[in-house]
Amino acid sequence: MSATPNVNGQVIGQAHYATRAVLERYLARTGTTFNQSVALNVAADSGSGVDRGHLVSRMTGSLKIDDATALATIAELTGAALVEAVPGDECRIRLTDAGRELHRAIRTEVGAITARLYDGFEPDELAVAGRLLAVLTARANAELADA
Repeated sequence: MSATPNVNGQVIGQAHYATRAVLERYLARTGTTFNQSVALNVAADSGSGVDRGHLVSRMTGSLKIDDATALATIAELTGAALVEAVPGDECRIRLTDAGRELHRAIRTEVGAITARLYDGFEPDELAVAGRLLAVLTARANAELADA
């Protein structure tokens, strides 16, 4: 019988990669990459359209990718007719009908995955874990900003 490990970077990384692999297995069936799913989320959350610069900033900040990779992801989504420029405002991007449909399907599956993976945890356990991870993320982002 092995002891439960203390939280550290290795444990957090293993959890991240394992849960991301579960999601990516589903995304592969839809022909969507992880980066594309993040961009679709940001665009969906914006409703009528998101500023292209804001979308790039959100992607680079959360995914730790460069601007060129974020812009390439947006170009892929545009090429697949999942996002489009807002008519009359080329700086803003919105989901197309196909993009909204794909996003809905992904969100539904993410909900099911989340329910399975988080089953059995008490709300207070999830709150403590969430607080810990939010503080760790903020501290790591601060170190990156100082570099």
